[in-house]
Amino acid sequence: MFGKCCSNNKNWGFGKQKNMVMECQVIEPTITKCVEEECYHEVPHICPIHTHVIKRDIYNHTYTPQYTCSQENQVVNNDCGSCAKFMN
Repeated sequence: MFGKCCSNNKNWGFGKQKNMVMECQVIEPTITKCVEEECYHEVPHICPIHTHVIKRDIYNHTYTPQYTCSQENQVVNNDCGSCAKFMN
C-alpha cells in the first residue's frame, strides 16, 4: 500500500534495541498554505484636452474730416488793340 518495505535486522545504534525494523516513510497529505499578495500597478491614462481659440479682430471705424482747398489762377489779357496805333 505504501510502497516497498525496508526491513532488516540490523542494530542501527539506538542502544539496546535489537531487531529494529525500519519501515518506509509515510507521506502525509499535503498541507496547503495560502499566501495572498497584492500587486499594485500604475496604469497611465492620457486625457486629451483640446483648446480652440477664436480670435476676433474688431475694427472701430472713425471718421475724421480732412479739408482740402484748391485754387485756380486765371489770366485775363486785356488787349487794347495793336502796336500799330503807335506808329503814326
